[in-house]
Amino acid sequence: MSLYFKYFKVHLKCELEYKMSFIMSFISQFFVFFGYYFTIICLFDKFSNIRGFTLYEVLLTFGIIQFGVSFCETFFRGIDTFDDLIVEGTFDRLLLRPRSIILQAFCDKLSVIRISRVLQAIIVLIIALINIDVNWNIEKVITLIFMLLSSIFIFLGMFILAASYCFYTVKGLEIRNVLTDGSKHMAQYPIGIFKKGFVMFFTFIIPFGFVNYYPLLFLIGKEINKLLIISPLITIIYLIPSIIIFYIGMKRYTSVGS
Repeated sequence: MSLYFKYFKVHLKCELEYKMSFIMSFISQFFVFFGYYFTIICLFDKFSNIRGFTLYEVLLTFGIIQFGVSFCETFFRGIDTFDDLIVEGTFDRLLLRPRSIILQAFCDKLSVIRISRVLQAIIVLIIALINIDVNWNIEKVITLIFMLLSSIFIFLGMFILAASYCFYTVKGLEIRNVLTDGSKHMAQYPIGIFKKGFVMFFTFIIPFGFVNYYPLLFLIGKEINKLLIISPLITIIYLIPSIIIFYIGMKRYTSVGS
């Protein structure tokens, strides 16, 4: 972790070299995000609920997903743009260093400006939690924490899978967009509002259901099964094979000879 924080300080120092640019980019990133927020507000101006889920319950799922993807885009940006390492031939340098390849990929690019998106997601979460009638206790608090952590795990797993794809096709842009952006927009709503086929896919193939749907039902009191408290931890099972697939794909890499 000390290596990661050293890289973080270097990237932060680089971005602060142009302070006005940093401030303007930070502000623009902060306000652009709220376009999605107001879209949901406008939707509920016409409908009082979506299959039994109220505005603030949907905003809670929205905030959890946005928190996870924003966190990964901020602190693990290098793995999200992994194809640049392959295309530019700089992946060779990572192989020569006696450190974890994935850790080095994390550190390759850090987008400090995108912390504004993490802050936005936290603001939306606070707004949602204030307006949802939840009988808070230690179990509900743990459930919420697990939901936030699982959101990070699942998007990190997707980024690593997309990076693995680059070993086979070099550029992984399209598949990365399908996995991250497509899933992000779908999962910002409780998956229970979709058709059964979608629910099954996003429960057992890409387990978004265990991020912000099944634990959400327990959190808002629609389910009493206490196993739903720990259900978000299933995303760790999704993360592990993603890492294994990455190292399998790495065996196909042929040095550019630079």
